[in-house]
Amino acid sequence: MLKNRRQSVNRPPTPDLTDDRAKVPTLQEVINIKLIESGEKEQLMELVREKLTDCGWKDEMETIVRAYIKKQGRNNVTLDELVRVITPKGRASIPDSIKAELLQRIRTFLVSAAL
Repeated sequence: MLKNRRQSVNRPPTPDLTDDRAKVPTLQEVINIKLIESGEKEQLMELVREKLTDCGWKDEMETIVRAYIKKQGRNNVTLDELVRVITPKGRASIPDSIKAELLQRIRTFLVSAAL
């Protein structure tokens, strides 16, 4: 009945109520829920924070941020801009050993949780 209404140019159409009820969570969503419910996600986050600090990654990112702010001028940088510029550099510079350890911990969790 309402399907014949014109869609707004500025925003996407409102989803039907039936869409929300029929939505089945993806495997990634299920894993995320299990990690949160078990408390494992917080433990993994703490592990990553510790490892990144120990290897000097955190200090390296602080140096990059300070240099960017100095170059642009303190009053000319927004948080959104800083995140947009620094995030790709930060992700690319995470050591492979930390990524591998995190992946192994997630795999071990999935096996123990029988997912």
